[in-house]
Formats: sequence, C-alpha cells, structure tokens
Amino acid sequence: MDFNFLTKTVLFRGISAEEIENMMCCLSGYCRDYGKGEMIYRAGDVVQTLGMVLSGSVYIENDDIWGNKSILDCFGPGQVFAETYACVPGEPLMVTVVAAEPVKVLFLNIGQVMQTCSQNCRFHGRLIRNLLTVSAQKNLNLSRRIFHTSSKSIRGRLLSYLSYQATRQGSLQFDIPFNRQQLADYLSVDRSAMSNELSKMQKEGILKVSRNHFCLKNPL
Repeated sequence: MDFNFLTKTVLFRGISAEEIENMMCCLSGYCRDYGKGEMIYRAGDVVQTLGMVLSGSVYIENDDIWGNKSILDCFGPGQVFAETYACVPGEPLMVTVVAAEPVKVLFLNIGQVMQTCSQNCRFHGRLIRNLLTVSAQKNLNLSRRIFHTSSKSIRGRLLSYLSYQATRQGSLQFDIPFNRQQLADYLSVDRSAMSNELSKMQKEGILKVSRNHFCLKNPL
C-alpha cells in the first residue's frame, strides 16, 4: 500500500505515512481489487466499513425496481464512499457502488475509525475530524447535483454541469468522467434527447464535443 499517497487524501490529511501504517492494524484496514462492472456494494447491503478508492474509479448508482438507472456520482483515487451508511448501524444502502474500471479499494472498519483505540493513537482525533470534512464535501456534491438537475430544460442542465466542470478544471477544454449514457443518467434526462441537444449546441457554436472531451466555444 502506498502510504505516501494516503497522506495526500482528505481522510488522512495531517497524518504522516508512518502513522498511517501504524494505524492500519487498529482500523482493520484491508485492500481488494475489482474488475470493471463488478459490484462493490449493492443497494440493501448493511455495511460496517467505508471504502477509499486507491486507484481507478467507482460509480455510485441508484436503480429502481423497473431497472431505471441514475448515476449519482463518480469517485476517483483518494475519495471515500459508504461512510454515511457505515456510521448508522443497521441502515441498508440505498445505492449501489460499481467499479467504473479496474479499481483497488481500501476498506476501514467504521467502528474503529469513530472511536479512539486502546493504544490511544495521537492522530486518531484528527482522523475523526477529517471524516467530518469528507461528509461535508459529500453534502456539497449532492447539493451540486440537485443544482445541475434543477433546470426544466436539457440544455439548462447541460450548461450547468459543463460550466461547473470548466470552472473546476480551470479550462474551457476538459474531460468529464461519464460517457454519453452515464451523463444522461447523472442529469436525469433521456440519452437521445440529450444527444440531440448537444448536436444543436455544436451547430450554434456553443461547444465542441468528442466522446467525453468538451471544448466550450461560447461560454455564457
């Protein structure tokens, strides 16, 4: 495990690589590899561990009983998932976590994260504060998706999401973590209708798009 990488994550911010290595035992930390499309957690599971992506990426999905799928988020290296459910004993997951590509995940027992261990690790309190920061960031991400899908028009939703990506990445040219179907799921719109709208926007000179690469030509 690359403990130096972990020092750069939000969850382990302010904790040295040596301290993290020493903490792994009392946190019951272990790693597991998953292939693309493999389920990591399923909706309905009751979990006691949070997961951190070490390499690759995962999708957080919501599926209804009719098979309609909605992608709620995409997490890459250093990001954490399932921590909220793990913190609430007996609460079943409302979402499914799927490997978007080959992925390596670090799992930590939430019970041992939330309470100081018998060895009284001096950085355990910082770990708990960092977990609170992670939770707050998740709330912001959820609020952001609600904002992107608040427009009644497909164009409005696309402009909101693409504008955010351009601002976040600091460039009018950027890649998004979704393919066409996944972007439609994330924005809760029909794929064909969204593709038609993207074609209209290209003809109007607002943007250029190739697969998941976008170039905004006339930002509003």
